[in-house]
Amino acid sequence: MRANTLIMIVLACVFGVLAVVLANIWLANQRSAMAQTDNVKRDTVVVAAVALKFGDTLTADKLQEIAWPAGAVPAGAFKTVKDLLAGQGSKQALQTIGVNEPVLAGKITGPGQRATLSAVLGEGMKAVSIRVNDVLGVAGFVFPGDRVDVLLTRTTQDAGVQKSFVDVLLQSVKVLAVDQVADESKDSPLVVKAVTVEVNTKDAQKLTLAAGAGQLSLALRQAAASKGEETERVTLSDLTGDTPEDVAKRQAELKRQKAAEAAAEADRKRAEDERRRSDEKIAGLAQAVEKVGSQIDQLSKVKPTPAVAPAPQVQEVVKEVVKYVQPEPPARATIGVFRGVKLETYDVPRQR
Repeated sequence: MRANTLIMIVLACVFGVLAVVLANIWLANQRSAMAQTDNVKRDTVVVAAVALKFGDTLTADKLQEIAWPAGAVPAGAFKTVKDLLAGQGSKQALQTIGVNEPVLAGKITGPGQRATLSAVLGEGMKAVSIRVNDVLGVAGFVFPGDRVDVLLTRTTQDAGVQKSFVDVLLQSVKVLAVDQVADESKDSPLVVKAVTVEVNTKDAQKLTLAAGAGQLSLALRQAAASKGEETERVTLSDLTGDTPEDVAKRQAELKRQKAAEAAAEADRKRAEDERRRSDEKIAGLAQAVEKVGSQIDQLSKVKPTPAVAPAPQVQEVVKEVVKYVQPEPPARATIGVFRGVKLETYDVPRQR
């Protein structure tokens, strides 16, 4: 047998024995711990026998009592189902309660109360609704129980320059309901029109005022991130790296370009109007000249009626013979054209 094979067999045996020893030690410690646990004083706690959601009515078949260490009973827990259901009227769940999760007083309503938002509100807190859409509502992925930051977008005029900016109005705000759904167990996206959040009185005033001052939007926070953080205003200059002076110059240049384009368009329209009026005048003059020419042509074609000479009278002393000679028509003619109230004359050749 080779030496390497022998060494491997010896090591395997050593590790096997070591594993058995360690396993026996661990089992002995577990038995000791269980023996010590049996000596701990125990109590009972009411837990949910089935999964409960917002608005579910609590009944005996949905609850059960289990053993619980006496020193670790949660605050607000009930020891027996009878104690939990005591009172006039039924009780309802105010939030999701999982199987075997202790049913605490803060998670259920009082006797005869309904599961409403007013029962969910904390001490001194208010419920305020924010109008949102499918985008501002984080595409419908905000659910009751989530925490969000509320952002305010505004646009102002400063010395004729339009400025837009975004501020973080509130941080780590708890969402109570989405539209009219307050069930925290709902996990499918929903296109919403309003989100109801839990805030104190001053923050409720801020939200109400901000709703008319600009546009509100939500930023979903990590479930465990409940602490606030330092924020600062974000402006258009932060998007492009420009200073406010650069933004003002760019906006002023755009205004000048628009004004120049408007002036050029006005000049073009004015030139078109003048050209149209000139064309109309020329067309009217041409028609007048053509009309006068046609009248001259008609007059030139009409032959004058020869005059009839009176019969010669016989006189005793002198005998006169009168002979009519037709005069030659003139070679040129004069025509007059009115331009407005002014008469202009033209000397034109007569057509034969």
